[in-house]
Amino acid sequence: MTDVSTPSGAARREGLHEQTVARLNNLDAQVAAGFEAHPYSYPRTHHARDVLAAHPADSEGRLEPGHEWPDEVYALAGRVTLLRHMGKAAFADLRDEFGTLQLFFSRQDTENFDPTKKIDLGDIVGVTGHPFVTKTGQLTLKVTSWQPLVKSLHPLPSKFHGLQDEELRARRRYLDLMVTEGAREKFQARSRMIRYIRQVLDGRGFMEVEGPTLQVTAGGAEARPFMTHHNALSHDFKLRISLELYLKRLLVGGFEKVYEIGRVYRNEGIDRTHNPEFTMLELYWAYVDYADIAKLVEDLLSGMALEVHGSYTFEYQGKTLDFTPPFARVDYVGGLREHVPELDFDPLDLDRLRAFCDARYPQWKGVPAYKLLDKLFGEYVEPLLTNPTFVMDHPAVISPLAKTHRSRTDAVTERFEVFCSGFELANAFSELNDAFDQRERFEAQSARQAAGDDEAHPQDEDFLLALEYGMPPAGGLGIGIDRLAMLLTDSDSIRDVLLFPLLRPEGHGGDEDAATT
Repeated sequence: MTDVSTPSGAARREGLHEQTVARLNNLDAQVAAGFEAHPYSYPRTHHARDVLAAHPADSEGRLEPGHEWPDEVYALAGRVTLLRHMGKAAFADLRDEFGTLQLFFSRQDTENFDPTKKIDLGDIVGVTGHPFVTKTGQLTLKVTSWQPLVKSLHPLPSKFHGLQDEELRARRRYLDLMVTEGAREKFQARSRMIRYIRQVLDGRGFMEVEGPTLQVTAGGAEARPFMTHHNALSHDFKLRISLELYLKRLLVGGFEKVYEIGRVYRNEGIDRTHNPEFTMLELYWAYVDYADIAKLVEDLLSGMALEVHGSYTFEYQGKTLDFTPPFARVDYVGGLREHVPELDFDPLDLDRLRAFCDARYPQWKGVPAYKLLDKLFGEYVEPLLTNPTFVMDHPAVISPLAKTHRSRTDAVTERFEVFCSGFELANAFSELNDAFDQRERFEAQSARQAAGDDEAHPQDEDFLLALEYGMPPAGGLGIGIDRLAMLLTDSDSIRDVLLFPLLRPEGHGGDEDAATT
């Protein structure tokens, strides 16, 4: 570290906050005592949880005060999140990835430089010592040697109040993870979810693959893509909005069970269940249909509840959700006719539906007629679906990639979505593999795009060519990982389960909520 007596060292402190200067002065004192300012490693032998697990409390949650284990030596490393000075001694909380343990420093016990005046809240330190129980019955590590590892140049938010501002929690996620109770656990649960999905699918013979993020034609969903330019190829590309069409190309190529867990990007609004960058699971399974996919979904979602909560039932935002299979089923068109007031005709008659909505919902007059189906379903049916529910057999007009239903009108497809707690979790089809039918549906979508619908599905000639070589009958599935994580971690907003959600840049000006729809 630069000597602060030199002009360059003094210059480094100009304009800094007085607390930062004080912390740098403490670092200087540590360096003067022989410590490295920024050591390269520390020989840690255990985590905080190992010490706690080795000395469990009795059935009433107590430990015997005064008990000590001088022959048990542990070397721990982590961040100091609480610090209480007591004359020539100090108590501190050391937090690592897996837990928090109280430390006790004293001049009498510590072999090297007295730490009690030079450690700051937020510092990362390494400590060696043995456990004992304080007079109040708290398991504590008595530190016999220590080493500063990194000096924190800023004070931490209050341990007791944490970060109260939700936007600041998302923007400074590193601080949120340090001080907010339960923040780390949410993301650890999300990781277990994804690991569980991989274990199940790998165990059933699926192969994990990776498709391209940059695409000439961003297809597989109705959404507005983000655009970018590739300099070397001198061409504009789109960020993918779905994983679907490239996974289907692999079915054409001969793979029969494929899946991908990856980020997709949609240039859309931001609200509690939408972020422009989010994570999808998509899988495609040759020689099965949407009924087989429904059984797989039940197995995945119910098993995931057991993996995360140890039970099919758990709390979400004050309500008890039940993931016990089999899940309930609701017909899409039947649900509309049952729950939309005064809807006494077939809602698939889009001309009548247009007139019906124009008269009752003037705020939707600019919405294309076929999208009114989803508007009504979202308004009247989705809020009723608390436990996971299959919404079966969607209209063909909003399902350009699904097969026509084998036993119903051509206006209905073999497609289902899974809804829970009022929002969509999963989407699945008996996949369309008739190249001519697919071309006609893409052409209908292209006409809508030409008429100004920037979310209509684009014409993808390369995918149509692949279909002409022959794709086997198949079932396909997409699951929104982030929304599933919301449910399983009792999070009200998608922001809470994304480590780094998209936010307006600081200093941009304007209200963050102005970006929402």
